Amino acid sequence: MSALRVENLSYRYPGADRPALDSVSLEIDPGEFVVCAGLSASGKSTLLRAACGLVPHFHGGAVSGRVTVGGLDTREHQPGELAAHAGTLLQDPETQVVMGTVGAELAFPLENRGLAPTAVARGVEEVALALGIGEILERPVTGLSGGELQRVALGAALATRPPLVLLDEPASQLDPVAADELTWMLRRLNEEWGTAVLLVEHRLERCLAHADRVVVLDAGRVAFDGGPRAMLEWAAQSEPALQTPAARLFERAGLVPAPTGVRDARATLVDHGLLDELPPAPAAESPRRSHGWPRRSRAGEEPAVGVRGAWRAREGVGDVLRAVDLSVAPGETVALMGRNGAGKSTLLRIMAGIEAPDRGRVETSGPVALLLQNPGDYLLSERAGDEVSQASLEWAGLADQADRHPRDLSGGERQRLALALIMEGESPAALLLDEPTRGMDRAARGELLSRLRELAASGVGVVVATHDAELAAVGADRVVLLSGGRPVADGPPSEVLCGGWHFSTETARILGGAGGACTPEQGGDLLRGTMSVEVAP
Repeated sequence: MSALRVENLSYRYPGADRPALDSVSLEIDPGEFVVCAGLSASGKSTLLRAACGLVPHFHGGAVSGRVTVGGLDTREHQPGELAAHAGTLLQDPETQVVMGTVGAELAFPLENRGLAPTAVARGVEEVALALGIGEILERPVTGLSGGELQRVALGAALATRPPLVLLDEPASQLDPVAADELTWMLRRLNEEWGTAVLLVEHRLERCLAHADRVVVLDAGRVAFDGGPRAMLEWAAQSEPALQTPAARLFERAGLVPAPTGVRDARATLVDHGLLDELPPAPAAESPRRSHGWPRRSRAGEEPAVGVRGAWRAREGVGDVLRAVDLSVAPGETVALMGRNGAGKSTLLRIMAGIEAPDRGRVETSGPVALLLQNPGDYLLSERAGDEVSQASLEWAGLADQADRHPRDLSGGERQRLALALIMEGESPAALLLDEPTRGMDRAARGELLSRLRELAASGVGVVVATHDAELAAVGADRVVLLSGGRPVADGPPSEVLCGGWHFSTETARILGGAGGACTPEQGGDLLRGTMSVEVAP
């Protein structure tokens, strides 16, 4: 019996002018690890909603075809019944958490299965340890960071060890360490327990090396279904936006075949003797910057936004921020990075004035706009066109989505709509974004970066809290790394994002930080310059 069978499935959301899924057929066998890729709004999340029964039981709309999960027809069985066969984590974990504490949330699905108290306690402990949330079992879910909440929702989905897991960007709010640990845990579940995995992911470099198959959706149709290496070859010709950084690095350098991950890439470079020829990583540009000193405004220049000596504590957690000094100049773009719970979101809320520091002060030269992690909280109307003006819709690239309900937009489209909403009217002195690329493909991230560059060029200070090192490498003037509630590194991307393993781009990991190359373009040019002989295919 297939873990999941999709037969000629077509689906149209209520009020939509085109189908979200169009004649999709797909079969996943027990123990198979399948990655689902595609551009924003290609139908990936809708496919997962259909697989867990939310389409059509919750979303309504017009549906044809058939979906069976563990032999159960989703037309005849409700999502609650299907949950015994498929654990699901969607893009908005905050909408999936129903209990008051972390421990209660993890126990809830086990108790629903009627397990004995000892089995429930063991299941909670095991999934908490696997996801690194054992220290927060007693904490209320309302005080968790976005990444912590995502891990809790994921733990609830995995606690019963279902034969199939359906995951929609499960690492989108996780720090690099947690994201790597999640990927390895999924691989272990897949290999040791025979758990089938259907994983929707935009950042394919996280998971491609672990996949058995890759299914690419395009405008609701299956455009490709095959192995990871074959997918990279297909993407190079048909959809370059789906190429991983490693694949783009090799393409820029003129090397083939495209690698499926860091290990594969480094093995190829070692075989050709290229790693030994690369220059070392550059020395720090400034000792002050490399040891976490904030950038100071020029003499007489008022910062767009900044904090001085900011402290913030939370009950049951302790000090979230500790004597933080950070100044963002007009027109400067700063990437704020750090592990989950490092204080990034708290710092943004304090800068925006919606939360007050316990000690210290906030400095601004004008209004501060803030987009938090859940864009759905900003959207109140039943039509996207009623949220913002037509000009703002066009600015967000959503001119053709005016009649859609915001709930029915893809995660990336909701992000862009919420950003357009907070940017309507007077231009702010500073724009603060918390994980803005959640749900966005590389093309959409490029469009976002273009808009942020326009704002920075007009004098707006931009701060982006992100786990996306690729975004920080391309879009930031500075990268500030938080740890233990304070900055521990502050410098240009070539300094902060090179030479490490977790807080680093895929290019930098492949090249070991050589030459300060953070992006595929920089790395490809570096490799081409060090090739003493032509490398044959």
